[in-house]
Amino acid sequence: MAAYRNPALPPDAVGGGDPMTGDATATTPVVPDERFALPAQDHQLTRAADALARRGFAVEILDDAAAARARIRDLLQEGSTVFTSTSETLRLSGIEDDINTSGRYRPIKPLVRSMDRATRMDEIRSLIATPQVVVGSVAAVTETGSLLAASNTGSQIPAYAGGAAHRIWVVGAQKVVPDLDTALRRIETYAYPLEDVRSRAAYGKPSAMNEVLIVNGEPVPGRTRVLLLRQAIGY
Repeated sequence: MAAYRNPALPPDAVGGGDPMTGDATATTPVVPDERFALPAQDHQLTRAADALARRGFAVEILDDAAAARARIRDLLQEGSTVFTSTSETLRLSGIEDDINTSGRYRPIKPLVRSMDRATRMDEIRSLIATPQVVVGSVAAVTETGSLLAASNTGSQIPAYAGGAAHRIWVVGAQKVVPDLDTALRRIETYAYPLEDVRSRAAYGKPSAMNEVLIVNGEPVPGRTRVLLLRQAIGY
């Protein structure tokens, strides 16, 4: 993906809607820049893994989503309180179902879905923000050792940023890019358009890039584990 270093923004990449506001009057949706669907090569994965490790993250390179699924079973202790962030990577891999329906853990997502948002919203926010473990993905990881997550509502950001005692991120090979500039461009021209399609279908509402979290390092040893896959999965 070296050709992606500071690419020119395609003229139609953000047409038809404002990614910063999720303009509901905009036509749906823009055509994603499919160059960002290409999986990184092994040497790029290795560069990203080495850079992340230097910045304090525990990193593993795995072959595919099945390997990540098995690895997470090893990493999570039975009875752990786990929040799964909204993630196509988790859904497609089966990790989301493993955590939320297997009975091995204390999953937060089914619990908060059963709670009355009108009367228990403060409790819901607290549960989501401070789980024992958050499992999810990110929209981009750079070969210089940064991870980026984007959100419409911001619901997963507190746990990602510091609320969770432990973080596990499963990252498909297509999310590895050279640098921060390219990572932000990937979110705006690829991940956001695809999430907008999903949001409109699932909720009847557009998505938006309301919050973008950039994680540049892990000061707490053992807190964050990144599972980099050789397979492209999610967006």
